[in-house]
Amino acid sequence: MENFHIAIIQSSSATSVITIGLVNAGVLSFKNIVGIIFGSNIGTTITAQLVAFKLTTFAPVFIILGFVLSLVRSRYSIFGKAVFYFGFVFFSLNLIAASLEPLQQNEALISLLAQPQNPLYAILFGCLFTAAVQSSSVTTGLAIIFTQQGLLGLENAVPIIMVANIGTTATAMLVVFNMDIAAKKTALCHFLFNVGGVLLFLPILMIWGHKLNSLHMDPAIELAYVHLIFNVVTSLIFIIGINPFVRFIDAILGEGKMDFIRLSIPVYEPEKPFETVKKELDDSLNSLFEFLQEIYNQVILSIETNYPSVFDAAEKRIEYVNYAEKEYIRYFSQIVASVTKEDESSELIDIIGQFDYLFQIEDSIEDLFNTKKVMIDAYIDPHADILFLVRTLSIETLEMFEDIHRGLESAEEDTSIKQRSRDVQESLSKANRELLILMTDNERRDAGALINFITYSQRLKDKLVNFHKAKVG
Repeated sequence: MENFHIAIIQSSSATSVITIGLVNAGVLSFKNIVGIIFGSNIGTTITAQLVAFKLTTFAPVFIILGFVLSLVRSRYSIFGKAVFYFGFVFFSLNLIAASLEPLQQNEALISLLAQPQNPLYAILFGCLFTAAVQSSSVTTGLAIIFTQQGLLGLENAVPIIMVANIGTTATAMLVVFNMDIAAKKTALCHFLFNVGGVLLFLPILMIWGHKLNSLHMDPAIELAYVHLIFNVVTSLIFIIGINPFVRFIDAILGEGKMDFIRLSIPVYEPEKPFETVKKELDDSLNSLFEFLQEIYNQVILSIETNYPSVFDAAEKRIEYVNYAEKEYIRYFSQIVASVTKEDESSELIDIIGQFDYLFQIEDSIEDLFNTKKVMIDAYIDPHADILFLVRTLSIETLEMFEDIHRGLESAEEDTSIKQRSRDVQESLSKANRELLILMTDNERRDAGALINFITYSQRLKDKLVNFHKAKVG
């Protein structure tokens, strides 16, 4: 599946950047994406095959198809831009090929490019050129076009296409500077994988590279086959050694303190009994609630402190819950259609309602997080009295989380929730009065910035109570 996706977008650079973004957002863990990195180079070999067999003449068809797909209102419209740019790349290669035809008469240039050179020079050139254009597909396509027209010899072209993958890692290495350790590990994995592949094949190229021209085959097609074999064999070797490779990356950069365990989102299976489905959803409900409590605690810490790592960790988890919400909605849309018994349908609707309350709780936590973001943008640091107010209110809210969590584990109504709710409400009212008094002082910008904190905390408290009532009900 990973290879199919890269074959569509024809860019291992784009794939690596997207993957790093998903890891940084918490959607994927580092260990989940290693296989995607290995498969990305195989997907880009489609470019070489199409160019070698002169199928790029169909570029206008892809451009038109992509344009039409982007206009059609269907689930396939998401592929519109990818198909359009896929065709546009090959259309550009066709234009380049046409403009290079006069160079076939330049004997001095042909003598320079066609004669065997030191492979290390070709490797250096391939790295620099690909890093500049940020597309191994473009580098490979141009190398094949030059070979088709007799401007480039195989002994010089093979090293260029081998190291094209290394050049594309420049993008990934640049985007991870402000990301967490898991994203940095992903970029390093991409770089070491591509460098390792070249190092594995370099001795073979140095020893037997001069025999490439002795094969009775179209040089361009031969180059495309070499590109395919190189990427497939490299990926297979690294897949076999994937566990020690992951351990090696972990040894260099560590496990990543800011990483977190992902939620176990149920997968729709039509044959699964409803009791099993219900048990999985109950477990997921408890895990999600506990996860929300962790996010709330980090959001409060980000308000009380100025540590970027705490702020980034909270942001990652919020983005991950937003992703998880979409996955749960998709799962519920599938499971609802398969439940036919009235009592099971009623139970399922109750459970879905409980999840809805949890995602409403997450919305309020995200609102609190955005309060901190506003303070950062406005360069506002809360004074000690405001921090004390926030800490007092957050402690009682966290205790309310704990009370509800204990009720989830015991599956019994906790009568202390009502009293806890009254205590939180009393603290909210007191904090609101104190903030209003502080806001009369024009110098206290922190009081004005945190007035919404009280409003969002009020909503969070109400949603926690509603969730508790829905669960025990």
